[in-house]
Parts: sequence; structure tokens; C-alpha cells
Amino acid sequence: MSELAQVLRHVLPVPDPNALVGHTTGDDAAVYRLSGDRALIVTADFFTPIVDDPYDFGRIAAANALSDVYAMGGKPLFVLNLVGFPRSLLADGILDEILRGGSDVTRGVGVPTLGGHTIDDQEPKYGLVAIGEVHPDRIVTNTAARPGDVLVLTKPIGSGVIATAIKKGAATVDTIAEAVDVMSTLNAAAAEAMGTADVRSATDVTGFGLLGHLRNLVRASKCAAGIDAAHVPLLSGARSLAEAGHVPGGTKRNLADVASDVSFADEVDEVTRTLLADAQTSGGLLMCVAPERLDGLLADLAGKAPAAAVIGRVVAGPAGHIDIE
Repeated sequence: MSELAQVLRHVLPVPDPNALVGHTTGDDAAVYRLSGDRALIVTADFFTPIVDDPYDFGRIAAANALSDVYAMGGKPLFVLNLVGFPRSLLADGILDEILRGGSDVTRGVGVPTLGGHTIDDQEPKYGLVAIGEVHPDRIVTNTAARPGDVLVLTKPIGSGVIATAIKKGAATVDTIAEAVDVMSTLNAAAAEAMGTADVRSATDVTGFGLLGHLRNLVRASKCAAGIDAAHVPLLSGARSLAEAGHVPGGTKRNLADVASDVSFADEVDEVTRTLLADAQTSGGLLMCVAPERLDGLLADLAGKAPAAAVIGRVVAGPAGHIDIE
């Protein structure tokens, strides 16, 4: 995250009053106002394969890209494919399966694919540009968390560790199946519940890990947070694989990056600390909900999201600081 911040410092803020959300707050997508009641959400995401099955890779990549629109409280309108793939392998049908997986996910929620761009690349990559819309008064951002808000997470974490173990042949079939199921699950139902509960601040948990994205949120909101590590849900197998050393480099960098802003209680072990910073793909929504709306949110999430875990609270304190119990 610190490396990205160094790059983004060269991107100047946009003075256009219709540019409602840009890069300065670390939000999940850009938002541009078209009229008094309509704003566009625009985001792009792509990455290298994290599972062996090309169809599953396509599904996960599509769910991951749409997640940024849902995290902003929006509705996806259409997508464009982004592909890097070796020309020499085009006849093997692998890319066909990747694109089929992505298309099945987007079509499943009525989101058409209207084009895209492909380049010859020796290392396969796939993702999407996702275009959505939201009412300008109902944008969910990183900047609106308030002390007293309850933190709710809608997917278990640990996909980065599991993806690393897959590459080394160390993950079991059951572990892979659960991880693929969770990563390919859209955050659409979670976003709908978020809107009903009038949540105004949220993010999705992806490459910066739970701690990195939470720090972004409370830093932008000028407050702090407390997390109960025992209440953070984990994918099956994630802990044992992390204990065995299957930790991605991105996760290690995430943990180092948040070190100055996170205080761990002595009883929080090293593996737990690592998992809390694990670089996720297509993770859940992390919502800040008012206490009086919590029960309604949890009821709406029940059976519609992979998790509905109360993991902590937003508190008054130094901007961006997180205490882990």
C-alpha cells in the first residue's frame, strides 16, 4: 500500500465538482455525477490466475471486479473484458473457458459484456472494467464511518494463503472448493442488505487485506477501530496452511505496511496477525453500521452472504489506528 501511495502522489486531485469520488480517499471506485439523481461508478480490476481451473478463474475475476461497484452502494450496468493471454495458446480453449466463466457470472445478474481489450501476453491475466450507477446522495464511501458504528464482514478471509498453497499443490480438494465458492459469490445480496440498513461507509476486502482496507476506511473517516480477532471468520484450511508457511508476499508486505497503525494484544499469535493482513481476492464487504440498524442488517444477510460476522467497532481515536484484541 505504501508503494502505491508513492505512485499516486503524482496524480493530482480533480477540481471538477461532478467528480464525487476519486483516488484521494482510497475508495473502491471512481464516481462521477451525471445529473441530480444519477452518478456513474467506474472501476477496473484484473490479475493472474489464482486457481487452476480456467472457468473458475473467470468466475472469480468477474465477481471481484463487480464487487467494487457493490461496495460503493451501486448497481452494475455493463462490463468490458480485459485480457492478457499468450497467442500460442489460443487454440487450446483455455481463454474460452476463462471468458465463459466471467460471462456466466455477469449474465447471472443481468449485466451484459459490451466489449473489451486483449493483448498478447506470456503470463495470462483476466479482469473487467465495471460500469455502474448510484444516486449521488446514496454513495457508500470510505469517509463516512462514525465512532460507535459496528463492523460487519460478509465473507471469511484467507484466500491469499489458499491461492499460494494451490500453486504449491498443498491445498486439499475441499479447501479449494470452499475458497472458489466464496470468491465466486457476488456481493450483490450483501450490497442490497447494506442499502436497506442505510450503511454509509463500507469497503470490500481485497488486495490490502482486512487490516489494510479497514485502515484506509478509518483514516479517511478520521477515526479509529477495534477488532476482536476471534470473531473474524476464516476459510477452512487457511490457518493450517499459513502455519505451514504458505503465505504470499503481498500478505507479508501488507502486515509490514500497517505495523505503525495497528496495536496487537499479546495473545494475538503471529498466524492470526498474518491472516488479518492476508491479501484477498473477491473478498466480502466490510460495513460500518449504526448499532440500532445492526439486527436488521444481520437478518437481511442471513443465508444470503457467506458470512455475517460482527468483528469490531469504529471508535474515537487517532485517524487510521486499529487495536486488535
